[in-house]
Amino acid sequence: MAPSSSPTVRRRRLATELHRLRQASKLTIEQVAETLEWSPGKVSKIENARVSVMPRDVRRLLDIYGIAEGQEREMLLTLARESRERGWWQQYGEAVPEWFATYVGLEAEASTISAYQAETVPGLLQTQRYAAALHRAALMNATEEEIERHVTVRMERQARLKQAEAPALWVVLNEAVLRRTIGERAIMHGQLMKLAEVADAPNITLQVLPFSAGAHASMDSAFSIVSFDPPTDSEIVYFEHPTCSLYLEKPDEVAQYRLVYEHLRAASLSLDESRRLLARIAEDLA
Repeated sequence: MAPSSSPTVRRRRLATELHRLRQASKLTIEQVAETLEWSPGKVSKIENARVSVMPRDVRRLLDIYGIAEGQEREMLLTLARESRERGWWQQYGEAVPEWFATYVGLEAEASTISAYQAETVPGLLQTQRYAAALHRAALMNATEEEIERHVTVRMERQARLKQAEAPALWVVLNEAVLRRTIGERAIMHGQLMKLAEVADAPNITLQVLPFSAGAHASMDSAFSIVSFDPPTDSEIVYFEHPTCSLYLEKPDEVAQYRLVYEHLRAASLSLDESRRLLARIAEDLA
């Protein structure tokens, strides 16, 4: 697997800096676009990390913003070059659609991932057989070769959890995730055994939200909160749907979901109780 350095994160950092510099220069998007003979849409897409940007275009923007030769200018040009590199996931083509590639790129450089799952084990903790069974159910018309590519991507994503700079992963699983048999009983048993194993990893924390908790703070959706080390201090809330994804980045929205996550953790079983419940359910499937 490629190093954790992610072109997606580099592009977002560059976009943030270019937006900041434009505002500091007291220029509007329209003014910048007119000066460079670009469309306002191009400037907007660059500042929102919707597109990668050529280093030569970054130079022109920096000239307008008055950023002379020096450390800051070189840092931004380096970000521009790195943001155009290929991510490891791009070799898998349609197995990683564009809407999901953005998340994979963010995940590749996350320092912390806080996830709540209501129906299935999160991809980072799935076994190959469990992942294949899920894809067969979700991708009704896919060939076995296509399913295999999807599963391979999922296993590649998991590889980073064992690297030296692995993210801290905190997962809250609805009890339904453990109770719903995906594939054959043996497949589900193997998945539960893997969860029991990874729960002992130093960078992974696993809690179960029991049915007995009743109504809780996230009845309508599963989500992940992705955090990064400086200089990217912001957090992103990620929602995944069958054909698209949603990202929340506004501080007030992220704060709301951080509060929701804290309530989910508080309503969940303790770490030891979660392990015991996991073991009981696995034993029933043995």
